[in-house]
Order: sequence, then structure tokens, then C-alpha cells
Amino acid sequence: MRYTKQEDIIKESVDWVVLGLYLLMVVCGWFTIYGASHQFGNTSSSFDMSNSAQMQLIWIGVSLAAGFMLLKLDDNIFDVFAYFFYTVSMILLLVTVFAAPDIKGSHSWLVLGPVRLQPAELAKFSVALALARFMNEYNFKLMTPKNLALISSLILLPMLLIICQKETGSALVYTAFVLMLYREGLPGLVLFSGACAVVLFIVGLKYSDVAIGILTQGEFISIIVIILICASLVISYRRDFQGALYIGGGSFGFLLIGYIVSSIFGVDPHYDIISLVCLGATIGYLIYIAFSRIVKKYFIVVLVAGCAILFSLSVSYVFTDILQPHQQQRIKVSLGMEDDLKGAGYNVNQSKIAIGSGGFWGKGFLNGTQTKLKYVPEQDTDFIFCTVGEEQGFIGSVAVLLLFLTLILRLLYLAERQKFVFGRVFGYCVASIFIFHLVINIGMVIGITPVIGIPLPFFSYGGSSLLGFTTLLFIFLRIDMARKRR
Repeated sequence: MRYTKQEDIIKESVDWVVLGLYLLMVVCGWFTIYGASHQFGNTSSSFDMSNSAQMQLIWIGVSLAAGFMLLKLDDNIFDVFAYFFYTVSMILLLVTVFAAPDIKGSHSWLVLGPVRLQPAELAKFSVALALARFMNEYNFKLMTPKNLALISSLILLPMLLIICQKETGSALVYTAFVLMLYREGLPGLVLFSGACAVVLFIVGLKYSDVAIGILTQGEFISIIVIILICASLVISYRRDFQGALYIGGGSFGFLLIGYIVSSIFGVDPHYDIISLVCLGATIGYLIYIAFSRIVKKYFIVVLVAGCAILFSLSVSYVFTDILQPHQQQRIKVSLGMEDDLKGAGYNVNQSKIAIGSGGFWGKGFLNGTQTKLKYVPEQDTDFIFCTVGEEQGFIGSVAVLLLFLTLILRLLYLAERQKFVFGRVFGYCVASIFIFHLVINIGMVIGITPVIGIPLPFFSYGGSSLLGFTTLLFIFLRIDMARKRR
């Protein structure tokens, strides 16, 4: 038999679509960083290592070397040493809390001479490996109290350690693993509850200053949302359209009657009292149905409604007593509650101006005035996408988004073709992290999500970020390479 070199095995087994997309995005990212850091009239050497673009070249070389080394490793290493990698990462995160210097208000960087490393970026792959290893156990069932508790612990521990470093944005990235858990059997109710919590938080906060009787406008809207949630769950769980009609139709009927009476007689409609009565009637009806029919799912609806009410009541406390002042300011600016164009809203406002000035075709490479004149802070890191928008315009921005979409869809395809749970879970973890970073980063650049300071994969300047994403991607490529042998 002819001896086959390891390089030939890699060429035959590696997914060249993902590898090609990775190389293309890294190259495009470097040119974008170069454009963001370049200054008009700059006559310094192109290889000045004080320049972020040139430093990124070094990190690209390191990341490529690390990536191709990962492709040559035995794929069993990732399964066997998953918990070891996780333990080392947690120790690094803990050390960072106490040993890292204060850099821009956070303690998240370990300084090793001229090199700065952010363990939170590198910990993502170890958490993903630990989850994949745990869920790959024989006869594993997700929806058991023990397994749910252990999985939650694996995810929450790094989040808590990163929050202690005052890096809330990096900690929130780990919530992306919920998408993987949903694929592995987590009920849709969890995602639905998360979406509802976001809606309740936004309306409860945004309209908290306008009073409607004994309630604020935000509390009134929250009550309506909770009633709609109950009606939706009754239809979803039991196809009980009659019950949903009683809940939704009855509540809106009472509100309509209040509006008609107030219009005819010119009296206060007391929407606050009506909404509270409707909410109480909804909860009472659900409890009655739950006990009279002895159907577990109606009890779940009652529980969800109770949690939603408690969450709505806690919005003000969470916002004022738990979130930091700068976080409160960013959220207010994002929700349009304040126009702080010289403070918290400055970055986003300048980013919008830069993207808008690019028009359809863009101003051309190195011709962006907003970015070259440094109007946009952090334009080569968190706000790198505004450089794409200004220099490459709408066409370039769409092209970048299509690259990410293609990569994510390909990762999901690779994850689904894995023969073992370990590979599938890890693949979905990788895709989930990319989805979260893409949505939140682009969202904060264009002003639809709060600024939480997370990078755009392969485009934002940063060695830890690039190395972390490369490690995630190449470990999955190595796992995928072994599918035929297995």
C-alpha cells in the first residue's frame, strides 16, 4: 500500500469551503484594520510595529500556525482532555481577576511583556469542548435536573469570573450556548421566555416615566404583553383557541369598553385599573382550568405568567441598583431615552455618520474621512464595521454579511453531518458564538443594540480575539476531518 503523508490526509479530509472562507475573511479583515488605522499623509514605514495593522499581521501568522497545528493533532485529544482544557481556562480566568492591570476600566488582560492576552476569548473553545464532552456521555438526556444543573454550572462559572473582571459584554457571549442546547432538546419555551424577557425589560424601562393612574405606561404595556403571552402559550400547548379567546378577547374587550365609555361620557377610562383586573382574571382563569382539567401544561402557563410579573416588577431595581452607571447610560441611548451625542452616544452617532457617508459604492480604500480623521473611537476594534461601511459602502457591507452568513450556514451543515454527539454539539457551539458576535457587533455599530464591546470575528483588531476564533474553527475542522474514519 502506498504511504500517505499527513499533509495528503489533511488535503483530502479538511472542509475547504470553511477554510477558504476563513482565509478570505482574515485577509479582508487585515485590509479593513489597515484602512481604519491609516492616517492621511502618513509617511511612516509600512512595517512599523506600533501600527495595529502590522501587529495584526504577527497575530495572523501566529493564528495560522496554531490552526494548522490543530489540524495535525489526533482528534481524540479534544475529547479526552476536554475537562483539562476547561479547568486550565477557569484557573486563568480566576488569576486574571486578581493579576490583570486596570485597562480602560476592566481587569481582563494578562500582560506578558509586550504581549497582552485576554483569557475570556480563549476560554470559549474550552467551554464548548467541556459541554460537548459532557453531552456525549452514553444515554445522556438533557432534560433531567442533574444534567441541566451541571450544564448550567459549566456555562455560568466562566460568566461569573468574566463579570468579576468587569467585562460584562464578553460574559454575555456565553449565553449563545442556549442555541446549541435548543438543538439538543431544550424546550422552545426557554427561548420564548428569553425573548419575552427582553421585550418586558425594554417596554418597562423605556416607558417608565409616563404615569397612567397608579401604573406607569411601561407597566401597563407589560401587563398587555403578559396577557398576550398567556394566550399564545394556551394555543401553543393545548390548541385551546376558546381559552385564548377568553383571555385575549375578554381583556381587549374590557379595554375597548373603557375607551367607548370615556369617549361618550368624557370620564377617565382608568386603563390602569382595567388592565390589573384583566391580568387578575387571566391568572384566575388559568388556575381554574389547571385544577379543573388537571393538565400540567396549564400550570406551566401559570408559572410563566407569575415569573413574567415578577420580572416586570424587578426591571427598575435591576436597572438602577445592579447595572453600572455607564451601562445604564448606554442602554438609555440605545433605547432613544437620551441623546447623549457627546458622551455615551458619541461612538454610535459617529459610526452611523461614517456608514451613511459611504453611500452605495463607498468612498474607496483609504479614502474614508470619518475613520481617517479618527472621529470614530475604537474604529479598528469594536467599531471596525463602520470602516467597511464608509470605504466599501452598502455593497461592501452586504458582501461582508454574506461571507458571515455563508460561514455560519456551512458550520451548521458540518455540525449536522457529524456521526457523534460530541462533534455536533461542538459545531453548534462554534456557530452559536459566531452568530452572537455578528448580531451584537453589527447591532451596536448601527445603534440597535447597546454598546457592550465585543469584536467582529476576523475583522476587529486583537490578537486574543483572532487566536480564539481560529482555535474554535480549526478544532471543529479537525473533528470534522475524522468523521469518515469513525
